[in-house]
Amino acid sequence: MAIQSANPLPGRDEQPTRVRYLVVALTMLTAVFLYLDRLCIAPAERFIKEDLGLSNGQIALVMFAAFLTYALAQVPAGFLSDRYGARRMLTLYVLLWSLFTGLTGLATGFVTLMLMRFGFGVAQAGAYPTCAGLVANWVPLTARGIASSLVAVGGRFGGFVAPLLTALLIVQFVPPATPSRFGPDDLLDFPWLCQRFCEEPVDVGTRILDGLPPQAKERVLRYAKEVRAQKERGPSKNQGLVGLSLPEPTAAERAVVAGRLNELLRDPALREAPYFRGVALPREASALLTVPVEQLSPEQLERLNRLLLEAAYSQGVRKVYGLGWRPVMIVFGVAGVLVAGLFWLGVRDRPDQHPLCNAAEVALVEDGRPRDGGAAPRGVPLGPLLRSGSMWLMCLSQVGTNIGWVFLVTWLPRYLAEAHGLPIEERGVLASMPLLVGWAGMLAGGWATDRLTRAVGVRWGRALPVALSRFAAVGAYAACLLDLNPYAATLAFAVVAFATDFGSPATWAFTLDVGGRNVGSVLGWGNMWGNLGAAVSPVLLNGLLDASGGKWEVVFLACGAAFLVSGVAALGIDATKRIG
Repeated sequence: MAIQSANPLPGRDEQPTRVRYLVVALTMLTAVFLYLDRLCIAPAERFIKEDLGLSNGQIALVMFAAFLTYALAQVPAGFLSDRYGARRMLTLYVLLWSLFTGLTGLATGFVTLMLMRFGFGVAQAGAYPTCAGLVANWVPLTARGIASSLVAVGGRFGGFVAPLLTALLIVQFVPPATPSRFGPDDLLDFPWLCQRFCEEPVDVGTRILDGLPPQAKERVLRYAKEVRAQKERGPSKNQGLVGLSLPEPTAAERAVVAGRLNELLRDPALREAPYFRGVALPREASALLTVPVEQLSPEQLERLNRLLLEAAYSQGVRKVYGLGWRPVMIVFGVAGVLVAGLFWLGVRDRPDQHPLCNAAEVALVEDGRPRDGGAAPRGVPLGPLLRSGSMWLMCLSQVGTNIGWVFLVTWLPRYLAEAHGLPIEERGVLASMPLLVGWAGMLAGGWATDRLTRAVGVRWGRALPVALSRFAAVGAYAACLLDLNPYAATLAFAVVAFATDFGSPATWAFTLDVGGRNVGSVLGWGNMWGNLGAAVSPVLLNGLLDASGGKWEVVFLACGAAFLVSGVAALGIDATKRIG
């Protein structure tokens, strides 16, 4: 798709260079890492929670932290890019968020993890406002929609890669030689485990109970009885020892049970338990099951049995793959530093500053654009922003969109694990699919808003793609209420992603249309409100899930309602009313 002017300049003998394509490509690359680094925490969430001893509520706050500071820093970060130039500022932003991504892998607890995510959000805040400024400076007026969609596709590619690549790398960083034995601290929810040993799967639990010393077995049975009694007294959310009359298990009791589990790690017959014939297992376990047991090394047998026991007692034991999340964060951080270097080398703020850009390309880019005098903005146009009813409607639309869309990049892996029991690799693949489909929506939306703008004008050329796509997302979330299997649900989520991304180029182009020389600040203002919705989303949805006793239908209703508000608000936006 050529980024050309709709009205080629007559009488030019010199052919324009194509440096603008390089600039757009490098801007896309920064967007890839923007979303890769932002969303890699979701597929790792389960392992981070176990490693650092966090609750679902604390993990929700961690996600909230990054989105909150990302939202609040949008306007100042956009202004800094307008004031000091995109090349300088976006290079700095990429370096900083890559640093915080790597440092996330060194977190020691809830507080340090929160601090890393706060800093990460601030560092990422200026990315899209700066990208918008580059598109405004480097792309002819009538091609801004498609150019904006290409940059946004880079972000969606990063979002697509994030769950898939994170899951695969986590597994790769825990090779079979890694010790698979259980320690006492690997028993995360001791009372729940005791209950499971006595109930389901019976064929595995019986093996465990029969191998325990009599006193330890009696203790396990007492915990199981108490947990059952607690459930009979009222709804339980499996909150460990809360409400139990028995004392907390001692380290010795945990060690005895962990020792019994370690005995089973060396049991070649564990794989024959009927329970495992119908259970979704990690790819490594499925591959090891195809190998005759006598051909397995001791390490392979222990790894296989560890993965089998994790599948049987997912909530109660720490996952061996949890050792892999830290190096993944560090690798992503280092890769981001390399991207910052490439961007610095290949990009300049404007075509007339680039040594590879000729006068014909400068003239092509400048043709038809509004003349703003070339002066740097003096500050954020706060008064015009506050007085613009159209901009407020766009902000409301972005809030609703992000509340509904952020489910796909925060809680979708958790939904696939808790509602459908899928292993890590399958979770990674299915969680990545919606954002992959989003690429098509982004490209189609860029074409649609440019085509509609030429056909019916800027007013409806920007408003209709946003509004109609949000109504489509409402229908997709309504379909999720039908208790779909994980693959049908993923298809519905893909419709949500396609619809969301179909309207995104029009949202970007609206900001470019109304922003003038303050485009960074104006886009930052809209992104700020949208990402306040994104910040609220994980906490809100986790709260609804807890309050409903784990009913995901309540989450889908909330997401659909948010998209409905977004679509109605988008009908009122008017890109003919400039702010800058």
